[in-house]
Amino acid sequence: MRYAHGLVIGKFYPPHAGHHHLIDTAAAACARVSVVVAASTAESIPLALRTAWLREVHRQPHVEIFPAVDDAEIDYESDEIWSAHVAAFRAGLAMRSGLGVPVPPVDAVFSSEAYGPELAERFSAVHVPVDPPRDRFPVSGTAVRADPVANWEFLSPPVRAYLARRVVVVGAESTGTTTLARALAAHYAARGGVWAATRWVPEYGRTFTEEKLAAARRAAGDPSLWLDDLVWESPEFLRIAEHHAALEDAAARSGSPLVVCDTDAFATAVWHERYVGAPAPEVEAVHERVAHDLWILTSPEGVPFEQDGWRDGASIRAWMSGRFEEELEKRGLPHITVTGSHEHRLATAVAATDALLTEGWTFGDPLTP
Repeated sequence: MRYAHGLVIGKFYPPHAGHHHLIDTAAAACARVSVVVAASTAESIPLALRTAWLREVHRQPHVEIFPAVDDAEIDYESDEIWSAHVAAFRAGLAMRSGLGVPVPPVDAVFSSEAYGPELAERFSAVHVPVDPPRDRFPVSGTAVRADPVANWEFLSPPVRAYLARRVVVVGAESTGTTTLARALAAHYAARGGVWAATRWVPEYGRTFTEEKLAAARRAAGDPSLWLDDLVWESPEFLRIAEHHAALEDAAARSGSPLVVCDTDAFATAVWHERYVGAPAPEVEAVHERVAHDLWILTSPEGVPFEQDGWRDGASIRAWMSGRFEEELEKRGLPHITVTGSHEHRLATAVAATDALLTEGWTFGDPLTP
């Protein structure tokens, strides 16, 4: 190793491939690397989240990630402001000493920025420039915030999961939810490019029900048991909601800027009401935790009821559809209702999804010179 203690400082707003290259370069040249995530309170991606993203990607034992709040204005000509920034950075590094671990002197500062030499001098360290023209990874945090889609290839899985737009198709039984979810994802995947990885997340509740019925038959030694014989309990709905959320995250991490979901925790809470007859606060907590951007409600209108052996019945279908509509309206969730033929439903869903994607992403402005 050439250096004992390397330092990397940045906003990581959000982290991208250039940042990871910077940290990996420092890690290869230093016995110890400290990465300070310096965020201002004006920025909209939480500091804790950015810190967690970097810790997930950079798990080398000699690389440590430290959060630091830095609300000092940007003025590279002001010694006073420079001192304020450095004080914020040192406060971040002091977290280690607060745990009783001494902070070794920084002897190398790694940076791709023009201010790198000055920063290194203020730490009495050597400046190590890392691809200042950004030839290897032509990306910046500014570029990502301006157009995440154009820079999707430079984003790590946790950042993709955070930024991916999530569209949920919900509806009563036999209203074409699965058919529409599949078709909507396929429509975007067919666009190619970054969209080719668009995925849909199947409904986990159906799989869980099949497994629950099979287990009940084995336990009773009675293969004739059917859905009406099952007794549902609240923890099962929580398990369904949690597992489905995990499937969503997996799809968002590896997919395109769009994930299409066949149901979600919101829908699971409504189904909990149907089968348990009471609210589901723990399932609602999953709904609150996992952000979605648009709900598409599939109306029973124009869809013949088909009994595949797993469904309640036509009368329950109408009631459930009404409950979904009521809850979407009451909660103020952005949604549309699709009716008519499959082709018409798909066209309506695509138009609404295109409008969502056209809105783009909104980030709080960082402090600039």
